[in-house]
Amino acid sequence: MDKKAVRPQAHKEAAGAHKQAQSDGANAGESSERIDAKERLIVALDFPSAERAMGLVNRLDGCCRWFKVGMELYYAAGNRVIEGLRERGYEVFLDLKLHDIPNTVAGAVRSVAGVGASLLSVHASGGEQMMRAAAHAASAPGAPKLLAVTVLTSMDTAELRAVGVSGSANELHSQVLRLARLAQTAGIDGLVCSSEEVEAVRAAMGPDMKLVVPGIRPAGSAGRRDDQKRVASATDAIARGASMLVVGRPITQAADPAKVAAGILAEIAASHS
Repeated sequence: MDKKAVRPQAHKEAAGAHKQAQSDGANAGESSERIDAKERLIVALDFPSAERAMGLVNRLDGCCRWFKVGMELYYAAGNRVIEGLRERGYEVFLDLKLHDIPNTVAGAVRSVAGVGASLLSVHASGGEQMMRAAAHAASAPGAPKLLAVTVLTSMDTAELRAVGVSGSANELHSQVLRLARLAQTAGIDGLVCSSEEVEAVRAAMGPDMKLVVPGIRPAGSAGRRDDQKRVASATDAIARGASMLVVGRPITQAADPAKVAAGILAEIAASHS
C-alpha cells in the first residue's frame, strides 16, 4: 500500500465519517427504509496481502462502502490496511472472531479500538464473561461496535454433534438462539448468523439488534457453496431479517467484481421496493 496516500485532512474527515457510520449502523435493524443498499453490503477482503486486497478495492471503487478485513489479511498487513481503507472513506468490519479468556479478549479489543474499524467480531461460544469483558473494553470512545459470531456457516448439525453439541435435528437452530441470547445479555451490539437462522433470531432479539449474515450468493448461483454449508440469496436474507450481508468469493473471484457487486446491490434494493 502506498503510504504517500496518507493525508491528514482526509484522515480527519474519515474519522468523522466513522463516528457517523457507527451511529447509523447501530440502528440498521430498526428501519430498512432508512438504509440504502450500500449500507447493507460488506465485501470480504479475504486476501493474503494488502496489495491484492487494495487491487480489488480499486476495481470496486464506487460500488461499495463496507469491507471486511479478516484474519488472513489482518495477520499479513496489520493496521495499515484498515488505515488505507479509512483514508479512502470506507467502513471496516474487522472480523477477528476473538475467542480466549476474558482478560485476553478485553486486551485485544483495547488494542484495536483506535485503528478505525466500525465493527469487530468475537465468538459467542467464548461465554458470557468473555463477552462482557469485550463489551466493557469496547465502551471506550471510538471503539468499534461488537458482533458475536454464533455458529459458523461452514458448520452443520453433524459437525456440531462432533464437537459435543448434540440433540435433535433442530439443535443447530437452538444453539444459535442460545448463543444469541447470551450475547444480548452480555451487552454485545450485534450478531453473526446464517440466513437459515436469521428469521428466528430477529424474532427473538427484536428490531434493534444488528444481524450480519455471511454465506450470501448472487441470484442464480445458489448451488455455489464453496466451504459454507448454510447459504442464501441476498433477497432471502434481507426478507428474513438480516441487517447487513457479507459476500466474499462470489465477488472477489469474479471476472467482473463490480458487475457482481452491482447485481447484489440491485437485489438488496429490490427487496425494499
